[in-house]
Amino acid sequence: MPRPPKPDDLYRLRVPIGLRLSPDGRNVVTALKVVAPGFDGYRQALWLVPTDGGEARQLTLGAKNDWHARFSPDGRTIAFLSDRRTIVEEEPIREAMKPREDAVQVYLLSLDGGEARRLTDLPRGVSGLEWSPDGTRLVIASASHAATVEADRKARGLASSAEPGSPPPSDYRFVDRLDYMLNGHGFTYDQVDHLWLVDVATGDTTRLTDGATAEHEPAWSPDGTRIAFSANRGKDPDLTFRADLFTVDVASRAVTAITGGPKSVFGLPTWLPDGKSIAALGHRIPTNAGSRNDIWVFASDGSEANGDGGRNLSAAHDLMPASAMNSDVTIGDATRLIPSGDGAWLTFTAPIQGSYELFRIATKDGALERITDDHHYISGWDGVTGEGIDGRLRVAYLRSTPTDPPDVYWMYGRSTPRRLTEFNKTVLDDIELRPAQERHVTVDGRDIQGWFIPGGDGKKARPLVLEIHGGPHTLYGWSPVWEFQVLAAAGIGVYYSNPRGSEGYGEAFNEANHRDWGPGPTRDVLAGVEALVKDGLADPDRLGVTGGSYGGYLTNWIVAHDHRFRAAMTCRCVADMGMLFLTGDISGGEWATLEFETTPWQDPAYFREISPLTYADRIKTPLLIQHSEKDIRTTVGQAEAQFTVMRSLKKSVRLMRVPDETHELTRSGTPFRRVENLEIVQSWFRHFLIDGKRGLPPLPKVRAGR
Repeated sequence: MPRPPKPDDLYRLRVPIGLRLSPDGRNVVTALKVVAPGFDGYRQALWLVPTDGGEARQLTLGAKNDWHARFSPDGRTIAFLSDRRTIVEEEPIREAMKPREDAVQVYLLSLDGGEARRLTDLPRGVSGLEWSPDGTRLVIASASHAATVEADRKARGLASSAEPGSPPPSDYRFVDRLDYMLNGHGFTYDQVDHLWLVDVATGDTTRLTDGATAEHEPAWSPDGTRIAFSANRGKDPDLTFRADLFTVDVASRAVTAITGGPKSVFGLPTWLPDGKSIAALGHRIPTNAGSRNDIWVFASDGSEANGDGGRNLSAAHDLMPASAMNSDVTIGDATRLIPSGDGAWLTFTAPIQGSYELFRIATKDGALERITDDHHYISGWDGVTGEGIDGRLRVAYLRSTPTDPPDVYWMYGRSTPRRLTEFNKTVLDDIELRPAQERHVTVDGRDIQGWFIPGGDGKKARPLVLEIHGGPHTLYGWSPVWEFQVLAAAGIGVYYSNPRGSEGYGEAFNEANHRDWGPGPTRDVLAGVEALVKDGLADPDRLGVTGGSYGGYLTNWIVAHDHRFRAAMTCRCVADMGMLFLTGDISGGEWATLEFETTPWQDPAYFREISPLTYADRIKTPLLIQHSEKDIRTTVGQAEAQFTVMRSLKKSVRLMRVPDETHELTRSGTPFRRVENLEIVQSWFRHFLIDGKRGLPPLPKVRAGR
């Protein structure tokens, strides 16, 4: 008999990511992410999945992490990234390399049999790779300054070794620009990726590009003579969210700009088969932050590298490719654009009404066709057409729903999709996940889509928790969220929705929260709660609210302006809007200007007005403040400020500091901390909404600093 899910069932989930199809369409390779035996990390192994319905099999040991797999053009070899060398190779004596900078390298695995062999040995590791069309070379991305450790250290001004008895070298950091760190990675100002070429036969490695800023998303031209990439090469790249497309000639190293103009934000370069055009995803930035990504085509010779160049294929359709779907189970892969064999169509994914679907668009006139139509989240995909197979597109994709973790599916042309894997069958046979019920309300003339997961039989009023997504420009949808299922298992219903400012509903909806992060979105999410109360599905006296990041901002805002909630939990929150744009990895003025038309240093009074902290004295709801100490997206000072004010005013508040985690605690944090967080979410709301308690719950008996 299936039982309700528990927080620690999360340990058992196996999550596929990074899917790729073989050139003949007969096999899929994906990395399968599992929890490490000590519950303190993850392991990733490569799996091969036949598209004819055969049994999936594990290709690599996955003793650490194997990922980013790419089939060679002949389909016989898989190149991938791995950090395995730290456990399968003897440690070199490199006293200056702690932790190891060279851990991640490229490996090659022959599908004819045998062990994978390491191909590269770059001193600062590798972060990406793509095969040349003839299969003789790879283009890779690396922050290395030179191809050997000795040359790299010399280029960086580092001594080869310290004299005995001398003090350690300076570890001071000197920063001249913003954009010098990134949540989850730490400091990045000294980790600038450039493109390198690797000879597959010999492993010889040579530097290809040498820009002042990082180069991303390399893509080989069909004839193998050029490589397209994206980069921000503006005058002050740390002050503007810009990106342009370039090509580099493999023989001469000459770089040609493909896009241009002061407002360009383009990426994902994708060659059309004739080599004369490059498709891309992006936009020319307007006066606010509601811009959508469109699908563009540019001439590959650089003749359209100006502020008016290129053709916007998808302008008329108001879709939003590359939107960020929220899930604490499914891991979204990088966005793809894949041309048909004749270049007449580009296939891509985009959200529509909470689903994430496959579409194709004509390169001639922008005609749009929808390929899939379901209540699901297609989080990653690949497709092949061309010589050796007929003209129909063969597609493999990762699909998940509110009750299904991701699995591999297969579709040939417009045939009915087939499921190829059941990675979590054992887990799903043990538990019963509750399906989501679609809900709609109208607020200020806008349709607000939401979902309700009942905490009981769905026939009477039960406790309810309102969940609010981050962003604010992301979306909820038909994707799995373990936290929602854990709350429902405790008898607490969950309502979640996409208020104004969410992605996936067109540009006007996405920018509808311009200079309005608080009042308007509050009306949107509360209208859904009120509809559930009116329909007899939620008990108005047992309501809770929670959210993370921007959802934490709106949680703080709501409990300061509305006193209907019995309990609240604000996660990785924003309390002080001035602090948001002055600290962490989004510090700077452009995003603030795009969202609010001003900055904290230009109009500090306005940023105090839109800060939930300003209204903290009004809060009556018991509030749990969760924040990770290594969060540099919304820094831990946000939580400290909210806690300081509320505790000073003797409010019912508790601060939960999580060590060694980042802004991504609930999605990719250390497994045992993710499970503990789920247990706390469940117990916090059970204490107030199920047990009817008023005061703070007892402190956990097992905790740090006791």
